[in-house]
Amino acid sequence: MQRILTTLLISTLILPGLTACGGPVHTAPQVGGQMIDEIPPVDPAVQRGFENWLVEFKPRAMASGITEATWTRATTGLRYNPKVIERDRYQAEFVKPIWDYLDSAVSDERIALGQAALREHAALLREIEARYGVEKEVVVAVWGMESRYGARRGNTLILPALATLAYDGRRGEFFRGQLIGALKIIQSGDIDPGHMTGSWAGAMGHTQFIPTSYLAYAVDFTGDGKRDIWSDNPADALASTAAYLARSGWSKGQPWGVEVSLPPGFNYDLAGKRIKKSPSDWAALGVRSVAGGVVPNYGSASILLPAGANGPALMIFGNFTAISRYNNADAYVIGVGHLSDRLRGAGPFVHAWPRDGRALTEAERIELQERLTAAGFDTQGHDGLIGSNTIMAIMAWQRAHGETPDGYATLKLLEKLRG
Repeated sequence: MQRILTTLLISTLILPGLTACGGPVHTAPQVGGQMIDEIPPVDPAVQRGFENWLVEFKPRAMASGITEATWTRATTGLRYNPKVIERDRYQAEFVKPIWDYLDSAVSDERIALGQAALREHAALLREIEARYGVEKEVVVAVWGMESRYGARRGNTLILPALATLAYDGRRGEFFRGQLIGALKIIQSGDIDPGHMTGSWAGAMGHTQFIPTSYLAYAVDFTGDGKRDIWSDNPADALASTAAYLARSGWSKGQPWGVEVSLPPGFNYDLAGKRIKKSPSDWAALGVRSVAGGVVPNYGSASILLPAGANGPALMIFGNFTAISRYNNADAYVIGVGHLSDRLRGAGPFVHAWPRDGRALTEAERIELQERLTAAGFDTQGHDGLIGSNTIMAIMAWQRAHGETPDGYATLKLLEKLRG
């Protein structure tokens, strides 16, 4: 997975009856058997503003090594895509609780499909594991998370999507970098603009590489001269994922994390990624595997509480960090790690999730930060992101009010702050 991009039609894909400034679409072209997602009509004034921005952006692209020929080929007829802006804003506002996320990410169906993929591509996956030192189940878990094993690679044209988000998105500078990356991929000859498809946010292919990650890590495993992550043949995409994880520090034979049981009276100030101890040191504090034994020495580890003190506790290791280089969201890393474990035959988490709560919206997360700061527990900003500063502020408030200081942001906490 990675994230981020969007869509703009190029002149070679503009259909009869579709003008550059947004006439009706009668028939959508296909790429790889999938219908290209249509760009709806847009206000001509918005399209003109977008085209003016492209003119202003061109010198930056040229300074990054994009040739005049590539620029013309890639941007002629590009259209502003309002769909990607709508999706980006929805994405920011609504977040699933981790248990809902994992119910989908590690469903029985996804496990069964992953085991079938392991059988179907056994020889290829053995070669990839031998070359890059990343277990086949981990590679397949990323594949399953990102595109449901290739079934949902995305049918949005990447260039229009990225350009729209670069022009009008919440993270404009990020998407401007991705747009230049996409242009470099086209210039390299690995793919042409009309076949560069993916998600509305710009992630591409079987394992959803964003352009800059593609440029850094994608490999030509088949030896045909192209790093083809879009093809029905997943070889290049799966090898590229293994290469990415290997270069991110993956250690073969080591777990990403293990579920543990915390002792009564556990000091929750020790939870979180910033505190690292050996498994034997954690054992001395009473931390045990869910089976009751001491966790083997897999290296320096932290205790992560993805749903606070009332949910599963995880002892996480270096491979957790390696997966996070692919996508930094804890829920994603846990999803990939747990799916890979299930593909190897492990069971579900032992401790139950606190399913009586829901995730906070972006507006509620910002309000939580504002109210904590106003109450004297400074979150160091009000951006709606529950990072280490906000977690520390929550823990301080919880200690001050005689509650378990697990740092978990909940609606119940927000309601208490509202008084």
